[in-house]
Amino acid sequence: MSAPAPLALLCLPCAGASASMYLRWRRLVPSWVRIVPVELPGRGARMGEAFVEDFDALVARLCVEQADAMCGDFAVFGHSMGALLAHGVTRRLQSLHRPLPRALLVSGCAAPSRRDPERFDGGEDDASLTAELRKQGGTPEEVFSSEELMRITLDTLRADRRVCRSHAHVAAWPPLPLPIHAFAGRDDDIEAPAMAAWSEETGGTCTLDWFDGGHFFLRHHETAFLAALARRLPTPLNQAHFQAPLPAHQGQI
Repeated sequence: MSAPAPLALLCLPCAGASASMYLRWRRLVPSWVRIVPVELPGRGARMGEAFVEDFDALVARLCVEQADAMCGDFAVFGHSMGALLAHGVTRRLQSLHRPLPRALLVSGCAAPSRRDPERFDGGEDDASLTAELRKQGGTPEEVFSSEELMRITLDTLRADRRVCRSHAHVAAWPPLPLPIHAFAGRDDDIEAPAMAAWSEETGGTCTLDWFDGGHFFLRHHETAFLAALARRLPTPLNQAHFQAPLPAHQGQI
């Protein structure tokens, strides 16, 4: 008898980043989790492709490209812009009557109903984008010291801001029939009610875990974050072959 497949966790990157931000997680998560870093057009291994700057178009493309990964036992995670895309992908799967993820996990992103539509207006010159990267604190110093890496990062961030700007909240969506688990940094500029509003997107369980740190708490407190992530993930359907996650330490919303 072959070993059961682990839970596939599709991981969508934040604005300005590539799938490489999740590569190290492969050796840090439990054996029953298979990290699937999702590369977006125009970056990383897909740098030769044009950026997709429209939110709905990008979501539709991801649902086609990741169809194989979204079969069987899977969950979807995203940080910041990636969380917005993860939600968009889940909603599109719902509208197409395709199998849904076992859970939606969102990090460092206000709920769709609480997003500020003016947040991404203007500020696309190099100086403004560089200041934003400095403020968020998630960019390695070697990127700032490399003209080539900065050019790549700024061009990617500029395109991703347009993705975020083109997102439109659909209030008429029915609740998702799956749990949503949200994660946030106490020093991030996203207010607590905007994070708690993720509960409006689901008819099931919604949890919210807080961490010390700002927008990139998941990087600066990686060990604690990955432990919480493992607690929130659903164990594989054939879970007898794997060690179950530790019990949750935070309450439900």
